[in-house]
Amino acid sequence: MPVVREFRLPDLGEGLTGAEVVRWMVEVGEVIAIDQPVVEVETAKAVVEVPCPYGGVVTARYGEEGEEIAVGAPLVTVAVAAPGGGSDEPVGSAPGSSASAGFSASAEVERPLVGYGVAETGKGGRRRRVGAAAPAVPVVSAAPAAPAVPAVPTAPAAPAVVPVISPLVRRLAREQGVDLTALTGSGPDGLIMRADVERAVAATVAAPVAAKAAGTGAAGASVGSVASENVVPLRGLRKAVAEKLSRSHREIPAATCWVDADATELMALRRQLNATPGPKVSVLALLARICTVALARFPELNSSVTEDGSGIVRHPAVHLGFAAQGERGLVVPVVRDAQDRSTEQLVEELARLTESARGSSLSPAELTGGTFTLNNYGVFGVDGSTPILNHPEAAMLGVGRIVAKPWVHGGELAVREVTQLSFTFDHRVCDGGTAGGFLRFVADCVEQPGMLLRQL
Repeated sequence: MPVVREFRLPDLGEGLTGAEVVRWMVEVGEVIAIDQPVVEVETAKAVVEVPCPYGGVVTARYGEEGEEIAVGAPLVTVAVAAPGGGSDEPVGSAPGSSASAGFSASAEVERPLVGYGVAETGKGGRRRRVGAAAPAVPVVSAAPAAPAVPAVPTAPAAPAVVPVISPLVRRLAREQGVDLTALTGSGPDGLIMRADVERAVAATVAAPVAAKAAGTGAAGASVGSVASENVVPLRGLRKAVAEKLSRSHREIPAATCWVDADATELMALRRQLNATPGPKVSVLALLARICTVALARFPELNSSVTEDGSGIVRHPAVHLGFAAQGERGLVVPVVRDAQDRSTEQLVEELARLTESARGSSLSPAELTGGTFTLNNYGVFGVDGSTPILNHPEAAMLGVGRIVAKPWVHGGELAVREVTQLSFTFDHRVCDGGTAGGFLRFVADCVEQPGMLLRQL
């Protein structure tokens, strides 16, 4: 007879303490296969699917969509077949109770999750339902029982198809009480975007405020009241970013220096490279190549200070992080071993990670382990910034927009393509002379990219 096994939320990497339920992928009473994803959760790093190491009938789910579950807390319980099929264990025996003590030693060993050494089985297969949906609490029974299988399953009514791809858009709509079926999407083929939901929320808030203002003339007070109650909780990625930036600002004595650079020759080189067959070279890829060369010249900046502040760790490899705007907000994907990649390989990896960031499909491993960050805030149309360091990294290069400006070139005033470079560094790892030398070298490479040939 089947016995109930409890699957708890595992540590999804980097010591995360919890995750928020984005979407349940199974129902109570559904038959699942070993290693089948059962829930989609949002961690501080990424949105990931969590597979269950047990196969059987789902008897309970823990946590509603939007609710945070701590690592180690129950996620689902599954009625699985007893070893050898000859156990007299009741279906509802609680995990770890005396009723389940008859498991053999091999049966008590959990299978690791997909991605940790076990091949996926049954993924993408058709899911089956057994009987009516069970209550959202563990099934407890004193007598042996098995899930009832109806002779003729009744097909559920087909739900309305809502053109929404992103689970984050669904969650925003759920939190704000927006009916997605009533919206017309502004994306391709009517796809509902985040902006569509936000417009619906704004319209919902504005309607009663406008009505009250017309009747009482107290529009200012009404708007102020609504605004004061609009508290957005810090959760998921936003919470992780807030905690990391606060820690960086609190612990790292950071300083920033900056310089204007004539990027005319760099842009000309880019146009020349893109005129030849092969992947199109981005400005970001050229700047990444400059950074790897500069860090080889100033290795003390590719480092971090130990947790207790007693030492400086010099990193032999450059794991280059870069700021990318995704649907979940600003994230920092990491290009591993950037110093060993050719310019074309940097182009391809930067493009792959950027596309994954836009689709919120970056894995936790692709968002951690950076040793230096490149921040191209010029894409937002701004010239300068003093960014907060990406803890525990010791340095970050910022690049403003490249724009035509009057510039003295060859002793004469000319219109040149100019950018502002800013460099923020941990003053514990180096003095201003090292930071200034690094920034000046980067600026020289931007102005005279042929210098890179000497370094490669």
